[in-house]
Amino acid sequence: MGGKAAQGRMTNNETFYEVSGTLLRELVDHLRQNRSQLREEWARRISADKLLTAMSEEEIFAEATSIYDNYIEALETQTFETLQAYARNLSERIIPRGVETHEILGIVLQLRDVLARSLFSQYHVDVEKCNRMFDAYEPAANRVANTVALGFVEERERIIREQQEAIRELSTPVLQVRERLLILPMIGVIDPQRARQLTEQLLRGIRANRAKVVVIDITGVAAMDATVANHLVQTVEASRLLGATVIVTGLSPEIAQTLVNIGVDLGKMNTVAGLQGGIEEAERLLGYNVVHSLAAAGTELEA
Repeated sequence: MGGKAAQGRMTNNETFYEVSGTLLRELVDHLRQNRSQLREEWARRISADKLLTAMSEEEIFAEATSIYDNYIEALETQTFETLQAYARNLSERIIPRGVETHEILGIVLQLRDVLARSLFSQYHVDVEKCNRMFDAYEPAANRVANTVALGFVEERERIIREQQEAIRELSTPVLQVRERLLILPMIGVIDPQRARQLTEQLLRGIRANRAKVVVIDITGVAAMDATVANHLVQTVEASRLLGATVIVTGLSPEIAQTLVNIGVDLGKMNTVAGLQGGIEEAERLLGYNVVHSLAAAGTELEA
């Protein structure tokens, strides 16, 4: 009995998939035969709803054509690699032009609606077949829509991460002021992520410039929690392992207290009150003689 029941279920499943496959092929044929009309209707609705406003009507129509054709191919083959690749490529091209996530979601839902209305118009007389046609269409259509939308969101997040990284690098520049001497001015809020990025930048700079002395100026840092303060200490130690001496300048009483609270012996950390004094100390360590000229009220360096 169990074997017969299992055989019956298998037959029913095979019949279901055969019917679904037949309906899906009929669906694809319908969408291909009506390609021009449906594509034009979709492009018209995109413009009417003021989506993709950063693009011209010609560009919208060209992209609508490509998306439509990739959409139909994905429905037919039930494979989504080509559509995923196109979605990423499209996102790379249109995100820099200011296209927003809601616009992509909007046009994907519009296409789904345009195609669904076309199917209903074609099959509504036969209610049973119309329902079966939508049963075959909707799962595939939903996956296609998710593929396009997800591709856009992932690309947008990647671009945002790159922009944030670029901003962080600009906000913590490693500057070479003379041979073997680097300065790292820190300004603003230092969170753990930025502290890690700061260390990576500094160590790369030490290696690339063969630096012997580094001045880290934290005058522009108002506050520093224990985690970041500990990271600063680790940065000093990591720099020492690469052969560079670190001089910390601009240490505020609050940050000094934080360092003491986490157990740092400030007597073992090379600290100078101001940036100018830190540079002069660095130059002494590098073997330069600093001569103060009273007439010029400036500093003259003799190698």
